[in-house]
Amino acid sequence: MTTEPRAATRIERDSMGEMDVPAAALYGASTQRAVLNFPISGQRFPRPFIRALALIKQAAAETNAELGLLDGEIARAIAEGAAEVADGSHDDQFPIDVYQTGSGTSTNTNVNEVVAHLATERLAAAGRAEKVHPNDHVNKCQSSNDVIPTALQLSAAMTIADALLPALEVLRAALDAKADELWPVVKTGRTHLQDATPIRLGQEFRGYAGQLEESIRRARAACDELLCVPLGGTAVGTGINAHPDYAASAVRRLSALTGLEVRETTNHFHAQASLDAAIAAHGALRTIALSLWKIGSDVRLMAMGPRAGIAEIALPETQPGSSIMPGKVNPVIVESLTMVVARVLGNDTTVAFGQTGSFLELNVMLPVTAVALLESIALLAAAARNFAERAVTGLTATERGPALVEQGLMLATALAPEIGYDAAAALAKEAFKTGRTIRELAVERGIAAGRLDELLDPASMTEPGLGGGSTGG
Repeated sequence: MTTEPRAATRIERDSMGEMDVPAAALYGASTQRAVLNFPISGQRFPRPFIRALALIKQAAAETNAELGLLDGEIARAIAEGAAEVADGSHDDQFPIDVYQTGSGTSTNTNVNEVVAHLATERLAAAGRAEKVHPNDHVNKCQSSNDVIPTALQLSAAMTIADALLPALEVLRAALDAKADELWPVVKTGRTHLQDATPIRLGQEFRGYAGQLEESIRRARAACDELLCVPLGGTAVGTGINAHPDYAASAVRRLSALTGLEVRETTNHFHAQASLDAAIAAHGALRTIALSLWKIGSDVRLMAMGPRAGIAEIALPETQPGSSIMPGKVNPVIVESLTMVVARVLGNDTTVAFGQTGSFLELNVMLPVTAVALLESIALLAAAARNFAERAVTGLTATERGPALVEQGLMLATALAPEIGYDAAAALAKEAFKTGRTIRELAVERGIAAGRLDELLDPASMTEPGLGGGSTGG
């Protein structure tokens, strides 16, 4: 019987004693304890969160050197090690499960230990034998209780700025261009899913582009709210063990490192004790998601067919749609988008419920809130861009929309100012019963053909004016 060779380990120590740690690991005993304590999901913090946390450590080290709280060389070694972590060079060194201590202390400690190890190696290479301490040096002027919520907000703001806003702008531009392209196409409008007066296909797409303009505005507002961070409050918001000037200097450095306007909160007690900023930001994401659902749902509905449905537009054919029905093509890009919306709405519930972890001076649902928030941002960014590139850009109008306009019963609306609402309604009902057109019946009632051409011009009915009479929804 053979046995598996035991993985090489080394002994590390923390305040609780000795711990076997993988020999090649850059982290120490406290991280390994957390790995063993939380064998829950196998899901780790996403890269943007680790990046934000490392940037906070870099800004902290530089600030502590400036304030005379850390030796310059030690601070430089810490800042350089933290910059490596922020750049993604050591992502495999953050193995702790997301479902861990609710304050995220385990992951803050994990980053402290890795950065301390890297800084110690740098000092040794420079001929200095000091060992950089995770708490005394890397975590100076900090607590998990202000650092983790700051990393949550900063990572979300960076991801909105770097991924979501550019993707929303791509989709807005695609919808705007499609509105211009489809402007000449006049089709039947629909309210309550029933025939209504004519509308330009381009006008519908102009409405979708408007939703994206508002989505971009909301995303920017969410980003701005998230950038007001609780850094400097340390344990309970009082700033104990932090230099009075630490927070202001550190957030200035974070602004320089991220290119975003990071600001210190004016009320540390509120900022650390609640998830208000994250909940508000995700509320904006929920609105954006549901805007995308509206657009995708309309596009899917208008493309329904190609023979037995509305079929006013044709979506690009991206892949075979059935394993049994040859030639079938499905609106799979829209389906992908709407599943993302479902996930975002689920995450919105998670983020909102996270407020139930706000007890007195600290919220203890920070890790799961961070993961849900970041997942929503990343999913919306990817889905919006994919929808723009694989659906909106290549969709085309068919002949069906314009062909149905002349048969539309709601053309009678344009006759209401001429013959009265009741007479126009009777005309519409008769047209429906007999299968004849409004135009044919109006001619029989003595309206001159020339006048009918003016009244029943579909294009003129898509603009403001009194000729079309009053309408109900």
